Amino acid sequence: MALQELTYRDALRQALINAMRENPDVVIIGEEVGRYGGAYAVTKDLIKEFGAERVIDTPISEPAIVGAAVGAAMAGLRPVAELMYVDFIGMTMDQLGNQAAKIRYMFGGQIGVPMVLRTQGGTGRSAGAQHSQSLEAYVMHTPGLRLAMPATVADAYHLLRQALTRPDPVVFIEHKALYTMKETVDLDVPPLPWGRSAVRRTGKDLVIVTYSRQLHHVMDAAGKLAAEGIEATVIDLRTLNPLDFEPIREHVERVGRAMVVSEGAMTAGVAAELSARISEECFDFLEDPVVRVAGEDIPISVSPTLEAGSVPGVRLIADTARRMVSGRVAA
Repeated sequence: MALQELTYRDALRQALINAMRENPDVVIIGEEVGRYGGAYAVTKDLIKEFGAERVIDTPISEPAIVGAAVGAAMAGLRPVAELMYVDFIGMTMDQLGNQAAKIRYMFGGQIGVPMVLRTQGGTGRSAGAQHSQSLEAYVMHTPGLRLAMPATVADAYHLLRQALTRPDPVVFIEHKALYTMKETVDLDVPPLPWGRSAVRRTGKDLVIVTYSRQLHHVMDAAGKLAAEGIEATVIDLRTLNPLDFEPIREHVERVGRAMVVSEGAMTAGVAAELSARISEECFDFLEDPVVRVAGEDIPISVSPTLEAGSVPGVRLIADTARRMVSGRVAA
C-alpha cells in the first residue's frame, strides 16, 4: 500500500474492514452502527459489504450492547461493540468491569472475552457535560481490561488491528476531536508492538508524558519551546494498559524533570497515577517534583471558551514547562 492521505476516521474504518474480511468471526454491534453508519461515521457503509448479520444495530441500551458482546466473545466470536460516548460507560460497568474483566481469571483461563469496546471521549465539540468527559481512569483502574488511546492516524489503524487479535477485552477510546485529522501514512510500514509507547521527540531539558489528543498540544508546545532553547522529550503512551514504563524511566533518569499531561480530571486521574509512579521509581534522579497538567475538577461546559479552558492547551503546557526549567514550579 503506497503513501496515502487518510483521516483518523478513515483509518479506523479501514482497520475494521480489513479485520472483517480476514476473520468472519469479527462482528460489530451497537446503536446506529449499521444503516446510519455510526455516530461519527466510522462504520459507514460497512453493512453494505458485510450485511446486517455482522453489522448489527441494537436498541439504545449500553448494558445490552456490552452484555451481548461479552456473551458473543465467550461463545467464539470477536465482537466490536460501540458506545456512542464514553460518558455512558458507567452503565456498563457490571458487564464490562464485573464480567468481561474477570471471566478469564474466574474460569481459570479456560475461557476469555476477546472483544473490543470502541468508544470516544474528550472535549472539542461543545457537546456538554454529559458527552465530553475523559473517563479512561475508570478503565485503567479495573484489572483485566486493556486500554488503547491512539493519537495519530497510523496508530488509529494499527492499534485497532492489534486490539482485534488480543485474547482479553480491550477498551479503545477515540478522541472526538481527532476524527477529521489527516495524515499521510503508509499502513504497510510495520507498527510498534502492542503495548509499546512511542518517543515522538527527544530533548535534554524536560520529559513530557502524554497520550491521545494531548499529544498534539504537547508537540505544538514543544515546538514553541525549542525556538526558545528549551528541548523537551515527548513520550506518547499509545496504550495505558499495558503501560510501557521503561522508556519513561530511561528518559526521566537521563533528564531529571518530568511533566504528565492528560485531558482527564486532575484528582485521582491517569496523570496522578503516572506522576506517583515516576516519583516512586525515578526519585533519585529527579531534580524537581513531577508536575501534572490535567483537566479541571469540574463538569465540562457547553461554552466553547469555558470548555477549552477546562482542559490543558498549548499555552498552559508551554508556560508550565518554562517554569519547570527555570525552577519556579512549587512542589
